Amino acid sequence: MNRFALAVTTGIGRVTGSALGPYQTAVIRIGFSATWLLFLLREFPHRQEMYGPDGPWSWDLAEQLVSTNGAFTALMWTDGRFWFETCYALAVLTSALLLLGWRTRTMSVLFMVGVLSLQNRSVFMGDGGDNVLHLMCIYLVFTRCGQVWSLDARRARLAGQARARGERVTDRVGPVLWGVLGFVLVAVTVAGRLDGDPTVPVLLWTVWVAVALWWAVGRFTKSGEPRILLDVVADIVHNGALLVIMAEACLIYATAGWYKIQGSRWQDGTAVYYPLHLDSFSPWPALADVLSASGTMVLLVTYGTVAVQVAFPFTLFHRRVKNVLLTAMIIEHSAIAVILGLPFFSLAMIAADAVFLPTSFLRRLGGWAARARGRWTARGSRTTVPAPRAPESAEDSPVGFTT
Repeated sequence: MNRFALAVTTGIGRVTGSALGPYQTAVIRIGFSATWLLFLLREFPHRQEMYGPDGPWSWDLAEQLVSTNGAFTALMWTDGRFWFETCYALAVLTSALLLLGWRTRTMSVLFMVGVLSLQNRSVFMGDGGDNVLHLMCIYLVFTRCGQVWSLDARRARLAGQARARGERVTDRVGPVLWGVLGFVLVAVTVAGRLDGDPTVPVLLWTVWVAVALWWAVGRFTKSGEPRILLDVVADIVHNGALLVIMAEACLIYATAGWYKIQGSRWQDGTAVYYPLHLDSFSPWPALADVLSASGTMVLLVTYGTVAVQVAFPFTLFHRRVKNVLLTAMIIEHSAIAVILGLPFFSLAMIAADAVFLPTSFLRRLGGWAARARGRWTARGSRTTVPAPRAPESAEDSPVGFTT
């Protein structure tokens, strides 16, 4: 009984004492924001036909659907072309800022607004990865995804160093950003633009109030207890959202695998052959012909896909087997991106898989990136600065990722 009580106490301490998986949530933030950003940039010439006034799914049809299901989309506030262009540009901007980790809490909310606005405006656009992105953009709001590899982490580190030197650190950007977004939120609420399903409006108001409370506690309270309490609540919410993301990824693979088992083409080992010969999924017909020429290869890939998807949720507590299957799934999605021409679906699934990557691997990955950046910076310094400097100078140290 004492051993069980100790384990429970330790578990509660971990859940409430820190935000778990800082590297995993950072990779998820980077992965999903990069996926959406690349998609928006690639489809920029076709944005009017996909989500705008020139699309086959007209504004009137979208209005009828939204009035029925109550889905949130800022694009239905008006049918003007200028408003659409503004929303599209803001979606691109917030995706880039979330990728860099600038004001991640605020940018994650605006990122969610951009994803939901575009996807709910034209529900028939997408390749399957949009469903994953649709869910994950909501979960990201609840995570503390800027702890590492972000401009927020860099700013926090520099602010801590300044306080250690006795300097006073004042954040002017945060209150201004909060005030502007609060004004917009109040305006659209009063105008009745947030009618419909209350989930997104309640989430927007909750985050706005929580950010104000966080700032007020840090600014006006002298003791550290209120801030500790807010940290505990934020850690619990973060860890809960991280658990939901992991469960969502497992559910995706489990349902996909078990549904495949029920299909006759998957049972006889020929299912992979057919999409390789569809014009819509054959960007490289010669490569598809090579892969489908061998019946044994088709059989192995078909059965291997089902086996990996069904087995993966059951291997999470065995680290080595889990890592092997995780590698297999990432390779599988990379192959789908190239062979079937579904890059954004594959990027979204790889970003979801990243939640299971080992922390040691992610740290090494960050170290490799930091060393590569350092070498690139040093090479640029030697090219642009003719006068040599002493190797002991602090200016020569490469700037790495914030960890």
